[in-house]
Amino acid sequence: MQLAHMTWLEVEARLKAGAAVMVPVGSTEQHGPMGMIVTDTICAEAVALRAADLCDAIVAPALAYTPAPFNTAFPGTVSIPEELFQAHATAVFRGLLVQGFSGVFIVNGHGANLAPLQRAAQELAPGRVAVRSWWEPQEVNEMRKDLYGDWEGMHATPSEVAITQALLGELPAGEAAEPPQKLSPAFIKAHAGDRHGPPEEHRAEFPDGRVGSHSALANPQDGARLLEAAARGICEDFQAFAEAAEQKIS
Repeated sequence: MQLAHMTWLEVEARLKAGAAVMVPVGSTEQHGPMGMIVTDTICAEAVALRAADLCDAIVAPALAYTPAPFNTAFPGTVSIPEELFQAHATAVFRGLLVQGFSGVFIVNGHGANLAPLQRAAQELAPGRVAVRSWWEPQEVNEMRKDLYGDWEGMHATPSEVAITQALLGELPAGEAAEPPQKLSPAFIKAHAGDRHGPPEEHRAEFPDGRVGSHSALANPQDGARLLEAAARGICEDFQAFAEAAEQKIS
């Protein structure tokens, strides 16, 4: 159920019965030659909505403008300073808690969001804000490894592109038809959480926008499977979180 489509009377009834809320958080940034600009937001919101269907949850509107400074040399990317994003996210989550939601469960779709989101969660009521990326459930990680192996890479990944294909159709592969440069384990470790260099340097190093990810391996059928697996995992995590959050305020 989408908060945006509810009336205040419907929300009030759910709050009286006890309800936590999901908040998808993505980005607005390039995703290579065949990935949509808001891929991260599409994936986070789709997983949250599908998970909410499974566990009768409410999904708040997605946060789509987030930090992505390393990608601003690519047209279409809109990056928000990390401290501004953290302040905005904190205000949104606090507002939901003040309204009476027992907890806020963030469904994340963008690596650079993790540090500011975790700081926002720590700033608010302990145990009442949780951060979970859609790819974290074990079933999803195993599926990504089985489908793509090392070609999952770090950015414009075939798994996220596949989910957008399942939802919105395919875009031409273009330059993505050719495999990108493979990443070393040392590079992946050093750049986890989207710790990439200045925009012009980043584009020079990865000129088509992909970072070790063979996007052309994606297909809508695998995207549908990934979406369902992510929804199941997120639903399970949300239910456990919601139960614990409710106990904290009772």
